[in-house]
Amino acid sequence: MAIAAHEKLSVLKNLSSVERKLGEVLLDSGTLTEHDIKRVLAVQQEHGERFGAVALRLGLVTEHEVRRALARQSEFPYVLSGESRLSHEVTAAYRPFNKRSEALRSLRSELMLRWFGRDNNAALSILSARAGQGSSLVAANLAVSFAQLGERTLLIDANMRRPAQHVLFGLPVEVGLADFLKGRDCLNEALLPVPGFGELLSVLPVGAVPPNPQELLNRVSFHYLMETVPAGFDVVIVDCPPLLEFADAQMICARTRGALLVAKRHETRVSEIDSVQAYLQPTGASLLGVVVDG
Repeated sequence: MAIAAHEKLSVLKNLSSVERKLGEVLLDSGTLTEHDIKRVLAVQQEHGERFGAVALRLGLVTEHEVRRALARQSEFPYVLSGESRLSHEVTAAYRPFNKRSEALRSLRSELMLRWFGRDNNAALSILSARAGQGSSLVAANLAVSFAQLGERTLLIDANMRRPAQHVLFGLPVEVGLADFLKGRDCLNEALLPVPGFGELLSVLPVGAVPPNPQELLNRVSFHYLMETVPAGFDVVIVDCPPLLEFADAQMICARTRGALLVAKRHETRVSEIDSVQAYLQPTGASLLGVVVDG
């Protein structure tokens, strides 16, 4: 039986804007009924999981149906060449419909279903085994992709060895993570919105590169940051230094509890991937998968 627009709103009113859109798409397509929506909401309120993840676990939808609905709800905000300071390497921002951006959306859907929103997970570390294997670029493009879905996204550049996000997004470097951890600036001054994305995408750059990254990451202020900042965002992505070269990444992953490894085709060795798993084990962080880039 068809459901009136005001009835749909009543059923979905307690969802976030992004999940409400997802529910509307699944409802409009006939994939879910009003009764199904109520079942999902009941479980969601009890366990705090994402709407799509609950519907999938209850067997009400397939992964294909969720991915298709996620794609349909997106409006793809993007920037125009010559009108933005963003690097053209951030392809998701300039060319949201090309092959690479499609691959990013597939990765985004996997992370939405299997990580973000489960057990209150809101943060994810992006790292590589060695320098120069593309993790910073993947982190930047993935952050844009989540923002294009309508998720309030924060990208934290915690690679205080070789910061890149201020360059990729064309942002100033006067204030950033290092300054906040030193107690010199408040967080609101360090968070920089990305032009063209409204309130959906912000970046916390490194700021002035410090001589003592490990000591800063050991401070209570970093623990406080990772405990509190997810409350203001749907997705928090943290760009890390290479795990096998600096201990910083271990400390970061211990706070995010989840990590995604970026490997470079024909460069990253299988033995290095094994070493990454071994290095992550004492942190308690889950290695969600490996993204092969290049």
